Amino acid sequence: MKRNANKVNAGTRVQFWLLVGASCIALACAVVSFATKPVQANALLSRPAMTPATGAGTANATLAQPDRKMPQNLLRGVASWYGAAFNGRLTASGERFNMYAMTACHPTLPFGTRVRVTNDENHKSVVVKITDRGLLYDGRVLDLSYAAAKKIDMAYDGLAPVTIEVLSKP
Repeated sequence: MKRNANKVNAGTRVQFWLLVGASCIALACAVVSFATKPVQANALLSRPAMTPATGAGTANATLAQPDRKMPQNLLRGVASWYGAAFNGRLTASGERFNMYAMTACHPTLPFGTRVRVTNDENHKSVVVKITDRGLLYDGRVLDLSYAAAKKIDMAYDGLAPVTIEVLSKP
């Protein structure tokens, strides 16, 4: 009778350790897949982020300080874009988001502000209107609509270093 009890306990122990091992492997796979970012984003974010006056520094871009090198109405940093998931939803300004319009989301510029966004990698630019607010991730300075991102050839990569020039405020 004791032999059968030991066999059951041994079988239960093996099942327990198999379950623990499988759980550890699943957890490791989840951590690795969560921590991995797309190649294009990693390549772009590995560069030092730009600040307005010097062109190198921290990830948080700010409005340019008075400097002979750069006018005060310029801002530099990394831009991203948003599209189909938000198409047709109300923006913070009350307008409906249209991913095919030349619009953008900025955390502080007044609604209706027109800015020229230049892709620093290829020097293509687009004029957009600020229509939305939002939390921008990883020190980004602007979220463009899909159409605006496509016009400056950053829609495929998703991120691009940009220079933002304020043209007019409402």
